[in-house]
Amino acid sequence: MSKSRLRWLKLLLFIALSLPFVWLLWQWSLLFTGKISSLGANPIEATNRFLGDTSLRILLLSLAITPLRQILRIPWLTKLRRMIGLFAFFYISLHLLSYFGMDLLFSLSALLKDITKRTYITLGMLGFVLLIPLALTSTNAAIRKLGPKRWAVLHKLVYLSAILGVLHYFFMAKGNQLGPWLHLGVLMLLLGWRIYIYAKRRFKSVSG
Repeated sequence: MSKSRLRWLKLLLFIALSLPFVWLLWQWSLLFTGKISSLGANPIEATNRFLGDTSLRILLLSLAITPLRQILRIPWLTKLRRMIGLFAFFYISLHLLSYFGMDLLFSLSALLKDITKRTYITLGMLGFVLLIPLALTSTNAAIRKLGPKRWAVLHKLVYLSAILGVLHYFFMAKGNQLGPWLHLGVLMLLLGWRIYIYAKRRFKSVSG
């Protein structure tokens, strides 16, 4: 793919990934102007859940890039992964800010209490913390400084963060809901594909 086409594709991807944020701003603008909003009777809870669902789905999308590239044999897909990953971190940060600001009114003591007493909060915070070094080292300069091998090892933390994100969803959901199971199924497929490719390469290296 040419550089100009890739730039246009990245622009379209940026717009698509920004749409959930724009939609959320629009819904809150409706609320502030006294109009009917899609956020329902409890807009704070709806906002928290919307941001949580969006961030987890975009995180899983970032994990889907490598399998899609390998299955479809489209090497330029890798060039989209960084943007998708950073958008996932952006929405996760908004999810945390929404919960900390609107639910807890920026109370650190309430946050610490929730982290120690609520399993789903503990899991969510751990997943977020693991993503911080990945976001901070998402530049080409960071790759050069760390070295490709160390950088790749560090960024494998995204798998653990995704697992924690799905577990966070499970513990937060009340009852046996379909949503967490669907996200778990997608995650298992994405991780299973990586295990399959790793095992296949190991078998070839041993047999060869």
